[in-house]
Amino acid sequence: MIATLDLRDRIVGLDREVPLLDGRRVPYVNLDNAASTPALVDVARAVDEFMPFYSSVHRGTGFKSRLSTVAYDQAHAIIGRFVGADPQTNTVIFGKNTTEAINKLAWRLPLGPDAVVITTQLEHHSNDLPWRPRAHVVHVHVLPDGRLDEDDFDRQLARYAGRVALVAVSGASNVSGFIQPIHRLARKAHAAGALILVDAAQLAPHRRVDMRPDDDPEHLDFVALSAHKMYAPFGTGALVGPREIFLRQPPEYRGGGTVDIVTLDDVHWAGAPDRDEAGSPNVVGAVAMAVAARTLMAVGMDAIAAHEAELVAYTLERLGRLPGIRLYGETDPARAAEKVGVIPFNVEGVSHFLVAAILGYEGGIGVRSGCFCAHPYVVHLLQLDEAESARWRDHLLAGDKSDMPGMVRASFGCYNNTDDVDRLVEMLERIGRGDYRGDYVLDRHSGEYHPRGFEEPLAEYFLLEPL
Repeated sequence: MIATLDLRDRIVGLDREVPLLDGRRVPYVNLDNAASTPALVDVARAVDEFMPFYSSVHRGTGFKSRLSTVAYDQAHAIIGRFVGADPQTNTVIFGKNTTEAINKLAWRLPLGPDAVVITTQLEHHSNDLPWRPRAHVVHVHVLPDGRLDEDDFDRQLARYAGRVALVAVSGASNVSGFIQPIHRLARKAHAAGALILVDAAQLAPHRRVDMRPDDDPEHLDFVALSAHKMYAPFGTGALVGPREIFLRQPPEYRGGGTVDIVTLDDVHWAGAPDRDEAGSPNVVGAVAMAVAARTLMAVGMDAIAAHEAELVAYTLERLGRLPGIRLYGETDPARAAEKVGVIPFNVEGVSHFLVAAILGYEGGIGVRSGCFCAHPYVVHLLQLDEAESARWRDHLLAGDKSDMPGMVRASFGCYNNTDDVDRLVEMLERIGRGDYRGDYVLDRHSGEYHPRGFEEPLAEYFLLEPL
């Protein structure tokens, strides 16, 4: 039985219909939540209410500036509560997204010349590439099914004993949905003298994130998260971590708001978080993110987790009965609670790019296909050998993505239900039978398919200018 949590009336736009290739219009099924979620009604309403009073923060003396300053400061506090941060020792720094937050930490964290950062083979590029110029990066292996190889994690900690400055891991994979044992890894990292960063972009919308008290051996030192993945797509994210770390050095971005005193010969930097929020901040985005966090806390992350686990189990069961469907990662419905609502798959004999296109153009279903900014992990899950990998890398470098390996990813939000899954299964059954009407043309440069001759009525929905 599916959990009874029903949040559909709290999501913006679920009642809007989208055009199909055959001329019909149907309600949109968004199964691309791992990329970006729609806005909560509470968030959109709060933004509308705030906009007449939006103004500059921290410097203006007028009423609107004073109100905006209070709202912005409250947003910092709410995000801190959302991840269980101690306000006495931690700071919340707003930025654009998780990618920017991790890059900020990569430049702000003091790292010696022999420093080692341990990350994993399953990371999003945003929790791998920022560390490569700053330290020796070690990638912990994953098991054949895509789970973290914790024995290898232990081996790498021991191998680089005394040099490991940071463990950087995702709270949940954006490809397989596997939830990492972040607190157990934190205990091991701290015992080895290292700090830990959790990329919580995929975890935070689905499970409760708890940094825990500073004196807890399983404490999370840094957490990064994105508003656009937690129902507040207004262009902000956050990095939460020890205030004293950010007070040790000057910021990487320097200018307005980052200083207390400037002379022609000297600079006195501001405290935290001001020195790391250069320029005029995205106050509206911070307000939106805070409202989303507050709403998720009010609904209850345990209730959301239970609902999504039931939905994942239902989906795995239904997809597992379809001929020609290859599932990756966890396939057992009984273990659905071990992952967030992300399900990668392929249809035998059909390009993942084409499957995604048909779902969109003929089913009104939004998914994502490709490698999901996690190339090494996807290559592992697809079990590609080095020769195959080298061949498609050569093609990609030549500008041809037509045979790029990958998979289709269906990803759930707290509002999705079994009707959405049934729509997906029905379309996949049709695709498996070759029962689709479009004459799809491949763009070799992008790898994407588009139905020949179809002109989408975009202007009827929204455009900034005529095409």
